[in-house]
Amino acid sequence: MMSAAERVAAVLRQAGIDAQILEFPQSTRTARDAAAAVGTTVAQIVKSLVFLADGRPVLVLGSGANRVDGAKLAAAAGVGRVDKADAEVVRDVTGFAIGGVPPVGHRSTLPVYLDRDLMAFDVVYASAGTPNTVFPIAPRELARLTAATVVDLREDA
Repeated sequence: MMSAAERVAAVLRQAGIDAQILEFPQSTRTARDAAAAVGTTVAQIVKSLVFLADGRPVLVLGSGANRVDGAKLAAAAGVGRVDKADAEVVRDVTGFAIGGVPPVGHRSTLPVYLDRDLMAFDVVYASAGTPNTVFPIAPRELARLTAATVVDLREDA
């Protein structure tokens, strides 16, 4: 059976993306941990978060530096209510545990919303399916790969 990181690598390869899976001895569970491991800014870390939009799961690819604005997400998704999914729902719909959810390779196809702030970078780093793996990818490629709607999701201070 393939490991979580191998599943992610396979999806990337099938999409024609030659991304190298980076494995670290330390945790990359949080955006801060991942940025420290990679040697980049927290803003360049992609957080893959599952929300329930009127009860239906959606995936948000957010910048590690930002909090997701629920009202902006609700507007983008055309729903009245947005709630953060709990760990059980996240595992059910993605097949991955919180702290290692990648942007691709999920059990079910989810609508994807990508934080516009990520588009400012040449390269961003997303989880590769485990709490200590990430992969680099150009934000445009990530948006194409996930069929994401690119939208402003940053919670304003």
